[in-house]
Amino acid sequence: MVLRGYVPTSEETLQTLAALRLQSLNSDFSTHAPFPRLEELFPPHVLHARLPPLPHRPPAKCRGARLRAGLLAGGLWGQALAKQRAERDQRLRGRLREEGASTMAAIVEKWKLLQGMGRPEAMAAYVALVREWPGFGSTLFDVDLQASPVGAGPQRLWLGIGAKAVSLYKPGEPEPLDSFCYGRISSFGASDSSTFRLSVEDRDLLFETSQVDEIAQLLKTYLASAGAQRLPRPQEPPTSPPTLEPPVLPQGLCPAPGPWQHRPPVGSSHS
Repeated sequence: MVLRGYVPTSEETLQTLAALRLQSLNSDFSTHAPFPRLEELFPPHVLHARLPPLPHRPPAKCRGARLRAGLLAGGLWGQALAKQRAERDQRLRGRLREEGASTMAAIVEKWKLLQGMGRPEAMAAYVALVREWPGFGSTLFDVDLQASPVGAGPQRLWLGIGAKAVSLYKPGEPEPLDSFCYGRISSFGASDSSTFRLSVEDRDLLFETSQVDEIAQLLKTYLASAGAQRLPRPQEPPTSPPTLEPPVLPQGLCPAPGPWQHRPPVGSSHS
């Protein structure tokens, strides 16, 4: 989950998580300890995000139509473009190596500070850091929202399915754009092999995804669990006048929702 980038947090925290992982795997720092590859400790996409886009350099123009035609005919123009691409890729790989070395050095320094911490402590500290994200425990799926209550266009989102609710996240954002407890979900299913439909009250949300079956199975499991919690318990005959206190809902179930139009639409922003 962390390595796939599904825990939105700072680079400092990601480095600390990597150091805790090393401590749990190898105990205290040692130059003889085996080092996993960086991509086994730290999300690779974070390194790529650091790199500024390379400036676009248009190919040099040849003087005269005859010279240009000659270069194209001889294949020299194509060779020049291929050489430029190779040089660009080489520069990119060099920058990534530099960023990777810098990140690994920072992780090792944090690892050294954990000297004396036992494996159970390191694992507990790792989990405690990850649990700080409100979406911890949810299974996240990459989806493209094809239809929304406000008729917006396709939008790349995370669909988070947890024990208590289904949430929509903007990738990398810690707070959900919207959440739906299971009492609000009226139906769901596959429209086709790559489109998943989720009906929330009187609204349909369509998601383009390659994990239709996985989403449907997980939703079915959680909805069955939520339905079991809502089953009424046998009541004993009352021995005293009924009180005016409101009924207590089982933990994890939401109260009756208000109208959809009173909720902020999916993908909206708040000032």
